[in-house]
Amino acid sequence: MFNKILIANRGEIACRVIKTARRMGIRTVAVYSEADANARHVRLADEAVLLGPAAARESYLVADKILDAARRTGAQAVHPGYGFLSENADFAEACAAAGISFIGPPAAAIRAMGSKSEAKKLMGQAAVPLTPGYHGDDQSPALLHREADAIGYPVLIKAAAGGGGKGMRLVAASGDFLDALASCKREAASSFGNEHVLVEKYITRPRHIEIQVFADSQGNCVYLFERDCSVQRRHQKVLEEAPAPGMTAERRRAMGQAAVAAARAVGYVGAGTVEFIANQDGSFYFMEMNTRLQVEHPVTEMITGQDLVEWQLRVAAGQPLPLAQEQLQIRGHALEARIYAEDADKGFLPATGRLIRLAPPAESLNVRVDTGVEEGDEITPYYDPMIAKLIVWDDSRDAALARMRKALADYRVAGLTTNIGFLSRLVACPAFAGADLDTGLIESQKDFLFPASQAVPRDTLLVATVGELLWEEHDAKQAARRSGDPWSPWHARDGWRMNLSAARTISFRDGETLVDAHVRYRGEQWLITLNGQTTQARGRKLEGDRFAVELDDRRLIAGLVAVDDKRSVFLQGSTYTLLRDDPLHRVDAGDSHGGGLTAPMPGKVVALLVPAGRKVDKGTPLLILEAMKMEHTITAPAAGIVKTFCYAAGEQVADGAALVEFENNC
Repeated sequence: MFNKILIANRGEIACRVIKTARRMGIRTVAVYSEADANARHVRLADEAVLLGPAAARESYLVADKILDAARRTGAQAVHPGYGFLSENADFAEACAAAGISFIGPPAAAIRAMGSKSEAKKLMGQAAVPLTPGYHGDDQSPALLHREADAIGYPVLIKAAAGGGGKGMRLVAASGDFLDALASCKREAASSFGNEHVLVEKYITRPRHIEIQVFADSQGNCVYLFERDCSVQRRHQKVLEEAPAPGMTAERRRAMGQAAVAAARAVGYVGAGTVEFIANQDGSFYFMEMNTRLQVEHPVTEMITGQDLVEWQLRVAAGQPLPLAQEQLQIRGHALEARIYAEDADKGFLPATGRLIRLAPPAESLNVRVDTGVEEGDEITPYYDPMIAKLIVWDDSRDAALARMRKALADYRVAGLTTNIGFLSRLVACPAFAGADLDTGLIESQKDFLFPASQAVPRDTLLVATVGELLWEEHDAKQAARRSGDPWSPWHARDGWRMNLSAARTISFRDGETLVDAHVRYRGEQWLITLNGQTTQARGRKLEGDRFAVELDDRRLIAGLVAVDDKRSVFLQGSTYTLLRDDPLHRVDAGDSHGGGLTAPMPGKVVALLVPAGRKVDKGTPLLILEAMKMEHTITAPAAGIVKTFCYAAGEQVADGAALVEFENNC
C-alpha cells in the first residue's frame, strides 16, 4: 500500500479522499490555486503545494505542475478525484512515465470511453444495448441536420468529449436544430477543447440509471448495484438515490451484467460508472461510461457498507477487489442532495459570496455531509459552486425521505443564495415522493417546485423585529461595559419615557415591498403592530445565532444572522431573507439597472446575438455570457432598441457590469 498520495483536485472530493487516506494511515499532499490558499482541503492535508493562479487552466489543469509537486513531495500515487484531469488519458500516461501510480483506469480505457462516439462503437461490439443515433466523424452542420431529421425529433445533441451535462442540447423540431448545434459546439469547445458532437434519439420520459462497476488488475470485475439520477436540471444531477425505485432483481442483474461487459470491453481497472437511459417499460440503452469516481458515489457506499475510495487505493496498489459479486448486498435506501450556491428561482443562476453562517445538520449513522468548505469560506466564480453533498440513509425509501426533509430543514446557510429551499420542495413533491421519476420531473412539476412569490410570513417578520430589538439591547450593554459609567440610565434601551412609553418603527424590505413594524415598549416586552394586528412579544438570545421568541402565548426558536443590511431568518425549517430598511438611504427603484442587462457574475461574453440599433421584442436573446462553466442568455427586458453593446465577444466582464445600453419603447 502507498505511504503518501497526492490529490490532484480541490473541494469536497479532495476532503473526501483525505478522510479515507487518513483512516488507512496514508499521508496526503494537497495542491491548490491562489484562490484556494486557505481552502479546507489544504488545511486537512499533511502537505500542500501551490500550483498557480485561480484559473483552473493555470493551476489544477496543468499536469506538469502536478507531477512536479508529486515528485518534490515523494508522493507515490496521484488521486485525480473527478473533473479536472480525472479523465485525461495523457495525464494518466504522464503519471506512469514518471513512475507515479494513477489512481484510476489505464489510459487506454480513458481514451476509449472519452469519446462518446467511439464508446458507442465499442459497446455495440460488446452487445451492450445502444440508443438509435448518429456517432460518425463527419461533423458538417448539413449532415448532422439530415441525420437528426432521419432519426426523428426530439433529438439530443451531445458533446462527444462531454460530461456533467455540459455541451448538451435538446432539440424539439428541425427548425431549431442549427442554432442548438452552434451553441452546443461553442460550449463543447470551451469546456472540453473539442467541438465534436453526436446526435441521438431523445427518449420520452427517460430515467437516468447508472451502475457502479469496479475492476482490478487480476481480471475481477463486479457491479455495486445502481443509482437513480433522473432528477436533473440543465442535464446536471440534483438528487440521486440508491437503489433505484421499482428496480426488479432481473432488471438489476441485466443492467449490472451489461455494465460489467462494458468495463471488460475496454480492459477497465478501478472505479467506473456505466450510465444508461432507461425507458419506463424497463428497456435500457448505454449512454456513456465515466472513467472515474462519481459525485454521487456516497449513496452506493451507504447501501453497501463499502468505502469506494479505499477500494480505489487498494486496486491501484495492485491488490484484488475486497469482495466478489456474490458477497455484495443492498441494505436500506440512501439519498443524496447537492447543496449549491445558486438561485433556483432565477434559472439556477450560480451565486458567489462568503459563507457568513454555515451550520449543516448533525452527522450520524443516518446523516452524512461531504463538504469542501467551512463557515467563513468563500464561494468564488472560479469553480463549481457546490457547498456540500447531503446524504441520508434509512431502512426504506420513505424513511430516508423523512430523514432528508428533516436534514434540509436543519441546514442553515447565510451570506449567499442557496438551493436548499428548492431541494426541500423537491423531496416533498408528490411525484418524487411517489417515485414517479424521469429526467423531466423538475420541468413537469414546476408549478409545485417554483410557486409564485409569496410574502414573508407574519411570524418571520415578528421574529426579525424582536431580533433587531435584542441586538440593540446587546450592543447597548456592551457599550455600557466599555464606558466609564456602566450603570448610567442613558445606556438603557428599555424605551423608558416620562409619562409615555416609547414608540418607534422598524422597517424591512421583503423584495420590493416595504414592511413597517410599529413597536411600543412595555416593561420587559414589546407590543408589535404589523398591518393593523398587534402582538405581545418578548425574547432572549440563546447560543450562537439562535433566539427564543415569545409571541402572545406561543414560543418559537429561530436563527437570525445579520450581514450589513441583509437579515437571514431561520424558522420552522425554512430560510427567509429580508433587508433592514433605512429611510435615510432609500433609492428610487427606477434609478437602478433593470431588465437583467448587467452581468449576474464575473464571466466572458461569448456571442452578441443582435446588431446594435436593432428594435427587439421583450424576451429577445441579446447576448450569451459564459460564467461558472455555464452559458447564460441575457434577454431584452421589454420591447425596445439595443443602442450599443458595452463589450465585444471574447471580453471578460465583472460582476454587475453593464452589458447593454437599452432603450425601452415608451
